[in-house]
Amino acid sequence: MGLTDAAVVEEAYAAYEAAAARIASLDYTGLPVPVLLALQSRRETLKCAAEAVDHQILAAAQTQATAKEIGAKDWPEVLHIRHRISREEARRRVRDTDNLGPRSAITGEPLGPVWELVAQALAEGTINIEHVAVITYFFEKVPLWVDPATLLQCEADLVADARVKTPEDLRRAANDLLYRLDQDGPEPDDDEPDPKRSFVMGKQRPDGRTDVTAQLDPEGRAYWQALFDKYAAPGMCNPADPQPCLSGTPTQEQIDNDTRTLAQRQYDAFKMVGRMMLASGTSGVHNGFPVTVVATTTITELEKRAGVALTHTGTTLPVKDLIRMAAQGSDNYLAVFDNHTGQPLYLGRAARTASTAQRLALFARDHGCTKPNCTAPASRSQVHHITNWRDDGLTNIDTMTLACGRDNRLADTGGWTTTMGPGGRAHWTPPPLLDVGQPRTNQYHHPSLYPTEGEDGDGESDSPTD
Repeated sequence: MGLTDAAVVEEAYAAYEAAAARIASLDYTGLPVPVLLALQSRRETLKCAAEAVDHQILAAAQTQATAKEIGAKDWPEVLHIRHRISREEARRRVRDTDNLGPRSAITGEPLGPVWELVAQALAEGTINIEHVAVITYFFEKVPLWVDPATLLQCEADLVADARVKTPEDLRRAANDLLYRLDQDGPEPDDDEPDPKRSFVMGKQRPDGRTDVTAQLDPEGRAYWQALFDKYAAPGMCNPADPQPCLSGTPTQEQIDNDTRTLAQRQYDAFKMVGRMMLASGTSGVHNGFPVTVVATTTITELEKRAGVALTHTGTTLPVKDLIRMAAQGSDNYLAVFDNHTGQPLYLGRAARTASTAQRLALFARDHGCTKPNCTAPASRSQVHHITNWRDDGLTNIDTMTLACGRDNRLADTGGWTTTMGPGGRAHWTPPPLLDVGQPRTNQYHHPSLYPTEGEDGDGESDSPTD
């Protein structure tokens, strides 16, 4: 296929948009069910085929510019910003383009897709993106030693199945094919460490609790069994005890009064080990913050002993728990803010450095990276100078904001510019190719703010001016 003139493309898309508007204006209520079902099938085919066009467009853009030249971290970030889609969906689109879109050799010679049969079926609209996801899963799992001819036959078999099967049935077929390719599994390697190890904290639930899943290797299990034998023994680390036993041996009374289950005792021990590790002061700092619990709250919530504080790692913590932690002598940092002005009333502890105090204030004000849509908490953010310090930018609270490492670099070399609004909120202006009229401030870390249209909570513009 040769190059298409831009005027021809514009004419085709104008006709396409007009046809889409015409179709959307039709009244379907009077049509019989067989006709409606047939229309659904036709639309499904068109929707699947449209994915193939998207692959061509994205692949063409990737040959002409890098994501950094546009002002983004990578191509998923370009799609995430411009189309307001989730990062997961953006990554899926880029991944599918890599596998199903047109390619070019180093010499400039055009090449077909990595999976030509899959790309052809998608362009015909006979398979959908869920089928593509299953086929992608298969090729990610297939052993490296499988030869190209066998891989091509596998692709043909999976595409043939996808044309007539649901994604669920296709996954079953893909797993069966994987098993037939490698029935014995990988050859054991005594020198290779066991990769099956994990510790994952889920998202915090509305009630504040968090689900944890873990897979311990033998060494990790040995460590925690030794710790649990000591700190999860009956009578140890009991939060219901006015003076819990944290070392030595609990009294017989403490043992007899301990009504916790084994699971509860092990959790209390797990929490106590974490607290003791932080209290030891041996972990230093991370991104300028002391490695401990750093929390912010308002004077009203502190006085009422109610509400929630926010930690610099993004955890919501009941104020009553924060007060209890302080009463226990935990070596934590706290920033208290005025409810009305948003200005800090108290920062940290008696012994603190100026740098720590500034980071505490930035965390209490910004909560995390201030670039729109970024979810990085303060613990994974750096201090960003609104005016670069190399350009005589001042190191003051009202001239600094928080930005994660990647966004900090974008503001330095990626074409993004930052300014500070009168209410102390950092505004990020994207480079031209990423500017689609999106908000300039990050609302993710401030869900309780409901700015009016065209203004943020301080009455300043939250969108670009015309």
